[in-house]
Amino acid sequence: MKVSKSFTSFGLLTLLFFSLISSYLQAQSKSLTLKDAITYALENQSDAKKAKLQVERGEYEVQEVRSRALPQISANGNLTHNPIIQTTVIDGAGFGAPGTTIQAAFGQKWTSSAGVSLNQAIYDQSVFIGLKAAKTTREFYQINAQLTQEQVIERVANAYYQVYVTRQNLNVLDNNLKNTNKVREIIKGQFDNGLAKKIDLDRILVRISNINAQRQQTLNSVDLQENALKFYMGMPIETKISIPQTEFEVTPQALSEAPNTTSRTEYLLLKKNEQLLEYQKKSVQAGYYPTLSLTGSYNYLGQGPEMPWFKKPVDGVYWSDYAAIGLNLHIPIFTGFETHAKVRKAENDLQAIKVDLESTKLSLDLAYENAKKQIENSLISINDQKENAILAQEVLDNTNNNYIQGLASLTDLLDAENELVLAQNNYTTALLDYKLAEIQLIKSKGELKTLTNK
Repeated sequence: MKVSKSFTSFGLLTLLFFSLISSYLQAQSKSLTLKDAITYALENQSDAKKAKLQVERGEYEVQEVRSRALPQISANGNLTHNPIIQTTVIDGAGFGAPGTTIQAAFGQKWTSSAGVSLNQAIYDQSVFIGLKAAKTTREFYQINAQLTQEQVIERVANAYYQVYVTRQNLNVLDNNLKNTNKVREIIKGQFDNGLAKKIDLDRILVRISNINAQRQQTLNSVDLQENALKFYMGMPIETKISIPQTEFEVTPQALSEAPNTTSRTEYLLLKKNEQLLEYQKKSVQAGYYPTLSLTGSYNYLGQGPEMPWFKKPVDGVYWSDYAAIGLNLHIPIFTGFETHAKVRKAENDLQAIKVDLESTKLSLDLAYENAKKQIENSLISINDQKENAILAQEVLDNTNNNYIQGLASLTDLLDAENELVLAQNNYTTALLDYKLAEIQLIKSKGELKTLTNK
């Protein structure tokens, strides 16, 4: 008897404690709708941030390639000391002394020059193609950022509904524990009055202990899934969150004809990559074409027996300027078949990505059909499980009344409770299956961003 009273008091205190803790955390937690979760993730999740940085990187790549088409201007200077001046042997006939050899030194001990040079590409296929490729790369990053956002939305939505379902399972256990505690009080009263056996009281106490253990496991699952959700959102793990009940309403999706998968982000990204490979091929083929550039330079040169800086002709140092303008023409003739091999390699890459495009379109079509079928099956399951849960509740109520009146055994009552918990959990699972299928259906339509409006 003392053990039963102690266990009863402990169970009541435990239930009261968890109720107080739950109420406190609910008051301190942040109410989080699906829209709030997705919006937060798109602003704070690391993949979303990196995607934005890649878009910014695309702008810099365009600027980098554009610079190759602009004039390249540079300044240069040097200072040279010649301790030993090289001599040159020349025929003396040029100096009126035929038959003799003159050894002459050309140059000065010191030379210094400073100047400006310019190089402007006039015709270079690789530059023009590179500029187009850079703009396409920028568009590639933009589409990739959109795909990353969709992936973030999908992960957050899946995790969000997982948390919701586990919390619903926790509510089922709480209700079950509450009902079982009522039954325990009835049995205890009957036992105290000699109307029930001790084994019945022991069985109900074991039942309560098992429910508490299952409840603790479910609480742990809630914590783990909430942490996963916050990780996918980029939210600090210590943040307390709560999910409104209205977030799990079933709103049947319109099952229309299959969407145009060629407008899906995954497909568009591959098409943009195909375009980049086309430019890569053209860039390699540019190696067959000549290049023409304009060059120009202006320099100032000082020479003398002393370091020329800040010196004048009276010091034996003379300064003079000179300039040059020219055209550079480069015509490739034979490169050992290197360019040919690179072109064939680029063509091979193009053929591979065309295969990827066909495979991606097929997989996207399959994803839509599977999601549509899962939606249909989930709706049927939801209706069946909902009716089953209502029926299980009616069976439990009737069995409970019969037990109080002595018309049903404790085993019948416990079995009815188990059936109700199972039916309620099956209904919640059916809801989760529907919501996950709904996400896949929305994704297959390319409309994941509409979840930010919910």
